[in-house]
Amino acid sequence: MWSAVPPCYRAPEIAAQIALIAESHARLLGRPLVGPGGDVVRALWEAPIVIVAHGTEADPLFFFGNAAALARFACPVERFVGLPSRFSAEAPLREERQALLERVSRDGFIADYAGVRIAATGARFRIEQATVWNLVDAEGTVRGQAAAFDRWTEL
Repeated sequence: MWSAVPPCYRAPEIAAQIALIAESHARLLGRPLVGPGGDVVRALWEAPIVIVAHGTEADPLFFFGNAAALARFACPVERFVGLPSRFSAEAPLREERQALLERVSRDGFIADYAGVRIAATGARFRIEQATVWNLVDAEGTVRGQAAAFDRWTEL
């Protein structure tokens, strides 16, 4: 459905944020998210796992969802980018999601997250064994959080 990297991901500021997804993952988890070298934006976009990321706004907004994420959440990139990330969970589950984000903020990453999410169509699914990590720049400033997963169960 989405083959080419969306133009909005090529804007220099956004491309730098997207590169930070891979850099932070490698630094915090000690292993690469995608292969070395090449076009990191394209590599993350084409990754066979769901990868999403949001910023540090008071109500964090998604700035990246790869092709697998847009398919999983049944949402076009134009709608996904800028969407408050809390909308990826149903209202009763948002407290659980907030506790997760606080745990990641405190510990830097977690590699065992599970929780229920909701697609734009209203379809619910439970993600399993998700990795969630802080996006930390070279100066040590947290610029957001990212999540990756490849296991889920339809509900």
